[in-house]
Amino acid sequence: MSDFRASSSAAFRKTPFYRKRLPRSYFYATLGLIAANLLVYLLNLLFPESLYLMSLQPAMVLKENAWWQLFTYMYVHGSFNHILFNMLGLFFFGTALEEDLGSWEFLLFYNLTGMLAGLASLAINLVTGQMQGLLMGASGAIFAVILGFAAFRPQARVLILFVIPLRARSMVIVYTAIEVFSQVFNPYEGIAHLTHLAGFAFGFLYLLIRFRLNAWKAFWI
Repeated sequence: MSDFRASSSAAFRKTPFYRKRLPRSYFYATLGLIAANLLVYLLNLLFPESLYLMSLQPAMVLKENAWWQLFTYMYVHGSFNHILFNMLGLFFFGTALEEDLGSWEFLLFYNLTGMLAGLASLAINLVTGQMQGLLMGASGAIFAVILGFAAFRPQARVLILFVIPLRARSMVIVYTAIEVFSQVFNPYEGIAHLTHLAGFAFGFLYLLIRFRLNAWKAFWI
């Protein structure tokens, strides 16, 4: 037993920091995230000015060092329908992914991919000169969660809009096509399609780097 513990400890020390697993436990982190989003939504209703402080504003981030917005923007929603559909997605896909990853790893996955999606959006706005818009919503992180769900459970059946049956891997492919099409042919409709695609991309990279899990290959196993 002592030899096993020693070898396990040595293996852990040799593991790169970006692959060291967080303690595995389960404490309903998904429900906590939903509660946090609902509380922020209520806060924004009571104090409307807080919405502008918490949303991602490229000009404010770069000129006033409001870097906290890279984190807070994903907890801000502009309407009831916006938060409703995001939280439904988080509940259905997040609870399953949390079971696969463990709660601590899931929290890291959710918040890191969401922040990176926000950072990518900030860079895109900087390059295109669109510095005055507001970016809000959990969609970037939730798209990463959808990708993670499909990577671990590619054969799972889901109902899109509660009606259309698809396997999880097919859902990711269809969503990607829709987001690319919408960005190309209707880029000014007020929906952050590139943020959604960035969520997919960073979810893919997270799984590849931390778990050596290639989501695309996992789709076809």
